[in-house]
Amino acid sequence: MSNLNAQDLSKHQWKNRLVLILTNDTTNTNYKNQLKAFEAETEGMKERKLLVYHITPTQYCTENENKKWHNSSKLYTNYKQTNAPFEVILIGLDGRIKLTQNEVLTTDKLFAIIDGMPMRRAELRRKKS
Repeated sequence: MSNLNAQDLSKHQWKNRLVLILTNDTTNTNYKNQLKAFEAETEGMKERKLLVYHITPTQYCTENENKKWHNSSKLYTNYKQTNAPFEVILIGLDGRIKLTQNEVLTTDKLFAIIDGMPMRRAELRRKKS
């Protein structure tokens, strides 16, 4: 897989919701706490088709690649929205940004946002029938 292809988030459209965790430093307390929060809820993350990207100014990786880091600044440059050292961005199945915040995103808040989305409600209805 080429680096250019690996950085094209549109490949996830209509397949996965994305959570981008952007940090200037992987030793950042918020970054570490964010990872712990998500690791504690792997089933809920999987059920909601969430794919987590870890992004620094010079590298990125995803959970499903066992955190194999790729050298690139493109995702950081394209998605970083504030000067804060930590940022979390939720991207919906439609490829649009649904939430951006500079503090740890709790799974309760994340799941509530997703569970309120029309496509998620339709998924749940199909599951029941």
